[in-house]
Amino acid sequence: MRRMTARPANAHQARLLRLLRDGGPNSRAQLGDQIDLSRSKLAVEVDRLLETGLVVADGLAASRGGRRSHNIRLAPALRFLGVDIGATSIDVAVTNAELEILGHINQPTDVRDGPVAVFEQVLAMAAKLKASGLAEGFDGAGIGVPGPVRFPEGVPVAPPIMPGWDGFPVREALSQELGCPVMVDNDVNLMAMGEQHAGVARSVGDFLCVKIGTGIGCGIVVGGEVHRGTTGSAGDIGHILAVPDGRPCACGNRGCLEAHFSGAALARDAKDAAQQGLSAQLASRLEANGTLTGVDVAAAAAAGDATALDLIREGGNRTGQVIAGLVSFFNPGLVVIGGGVTGLGHTLLAAIRTQVYRQSLPLATGNLPIVLGELGPTAGVIGAARLISDHLFSPA
Repeated sequence: MRRMTARPANAHQARLLRLLRDGGPNSRAQLGDQIDLSRSKLAVEVDRLLETGLVVADGLAASRGGRRSHNIRLAPALRFLGVDIGATSIDVAVTNAELEILGHINQPTDVRDGPVAVFEQVLAMAAKLKASGLAEGFDGAGIGVPGPVRFPEGVPVAPPIMPGWDGFPVREALSQELGCPVMVDNDVNLMAMGEQHAGVARSVGDFLCVKIGTGIGCGIVVGGEVHRGTTGSAGDIGHILAVPDGRPCACGNRGCLEAHFSGAALARDAKDAAQQGLSAQLASRLEANGTLTGVDVAAAAAAGDATALDLIREGGNRTGQVIAGLVSFFNPGLVVIGGGVTGLGHTLLAAIRTQVYRQSLPLATGNLPIVLGELGPTAGVIGAARLISDHLFSPA
């Protein structure tokens, strides 16, 4: 496959590329309003970008008086691959340079099968999207995985729910297979970047993005940039103590939030309730399907099942207690709740809000929206495309 042949030569060119990515086609004059360059210097930098093929002329701009200038846009042939690997499913998408999704596939998976099996599936999904005519090749790929990542090397580090992945060279292996640059990050960081680019956090510089799925994690955005911490493990809130001397957790400790409320914990508690005769709704679903998931709990709650509602409220209360501590510490402008368990909807959201507004100081919560994410399963793949574009639209 092809490689993207050019990178911006300096910070001014990088800024222009990102403005075109985030704002779409624009005139030279409008770009000049957003970047601190003289008209002559701006013209030089735009002309150099045109020579690289990263941008192209795109018709005449609206007149601002005097001679009309051409619109400039990112090259329409640029293609990014976004991959969001969850514990139980994979989303793969192809985007253009403005990060618009051109094609998207979702398939079930089991991350416990290990990196080789999972990446065979990812490559097959990418090949299917290519074969549909969406891309001749990929100029770059972003990959999200559900565990801590040593970001500079693109390597998972001791991920609790990913046996066999510790130290696997994800970036290097996939770069060789795809024939393009690859960047790797934790999946919740990519969800945060997706919501920042095209979702509910578009105008917010400091926010938290909490993903409640098979596990629980938190993307931390500070001044518009993801905060990963010194070793890449920032935001691993699923392993904050929620219940002293509580249940054993996959990480080896006891009482972690994730052990008491996550997709896996909710499924276990729902099964226990069904088997104990506490919920006719859950019992009938367990008998019909042989297993229970968060979807079953949501359906039972929607039908007014008291036990299902109690499970959701209890989990929301515990999650809200942890988020309240984060809010008091970080003072974000927004809290976004996403992930598979958000199918539980407003019962969950109400329980989280109640705890945060009750426990955090009024100065921190007085104007704090706590909302569900807008993008659902596409947040991660948009964030993955944003991750690789941030890398490629930086000076080499």
